[in-house]
Amino acid sequence: MKTFHNPHHAAHAGQQEMFRGRMVPCHEVPARLDFVLAELARRPLGPLGPPSVEDSALDAAIARVHSARYLAFLASAWDDWVAMDPANAQRDALPSVWPLPSRHGFRSDVLPANFAARLGLFSFDSGSPLTAGSWAAARGGAACALAAAQAVVNGERSAFALTRPPGHHAGPDFLGGYCFLNNAAIAAQALRDAGHAKVAVLDVDYHHGNGTQTIFYERADVLTVSIHGDPTTEYPFFLGHADERGAGEGDGFNLNLPLSRGTGFARWRATLDTALQAVHNFGASALVVPMGLDTFEGDPISGFTLQSADYAVVGAALAGAGLPAVFTFEGGYAVDEVGTNTVNLLEGFQQAT
Repeated sequence: MKTFHNPHHAAHAGQQEMFRGRMVPCHEVPARLDFVLAELARRPLGPLGPPSVEDSALDAAIARVHSARYLAFLASAWDDWVAMDPANAQRDALPSVWPLPSRHGFRSDVLPANFAARLGLFSFDSGSPLTAGSWAAARGGAACALAAAQAVVNGERSAFALTRPPGHHAGPDFLGGYCFLNNAAIAAQALRDAGHAKVAVLDVDYHHGNGTQTIFYERADVLTVSIHGDPTTEYPFFLGHADERGAGEGDGFNLNLPLSRGTGFARWRATLDTALQAVHNFGASALVVPMGLDTFEGDPISGFTLQSADYAVVGAALAGAGLPAVFTFEGGYAVDEVGTNTVNLLEGFQQAT
């Protein structure tokens, strides 16, 4: 299995986030990736290195899933933040105002001149700090996703985009959930553009992949499936319900499988079988797995109870789909164990292939 790691990931290192009504140190930290690299050094799965992707190809791949207005905002966001007040160079940018949807209420079609308003326009939470290195890190992650997809197109059975910040909460024109660019969506679209007629995205993160769902919600060529915590109690709260089935041409091509907090591996594993059956019925020729390890029992912000050994079983089950697969590194905030759990899953996939 080829692993593409993001050499720019540590440039994104938020100081604080808003979490349950108070400012706390960020849960999404550079050490998450470092622990995975350390475990891969102990248990190598195959070649590991940075992606080699041309800027023009990367820009085109990102623009296939994100709006031009949003990308322009991200590219200049830090400079605009510092321009508001030179002292901002010492602190992260967090939104403080949002245009909530309401008939005859707030508008989102007019781009505000004020940076704080623009940040709110393109954000859906106050827990995703934007830093001096966020854009470079997010672009580097997208390069990993594109390189992983290209490896699979070129005949690899599987490839792993090891990057942070994560991506599956980022939508076509919004950031949140620590995510800025949707790596899984970029990989899925790249697979489509390279000739795969049908691509399935199977999200196993504890939190619903709302951004990925939004990007593909009206399309029939990409099936989106997500196993996650019940949105009535779990982040991101406002998407991820079982009745969200897609719209227009995409009607029937989105499957949400929410589970209650405290769910153990037996029920989670049975739900994975349901997800894999949907992938089989869809007739996908390639699979993208937004790989969250925050289903682990020790995760500080999640609520399932999977054990480290369970992830090898998950990997083997995913291999049973018989599809070439791209894995993108998503959640997992029990930092000490995230390396073990990541490699357990990938090793389980590789050994069952």
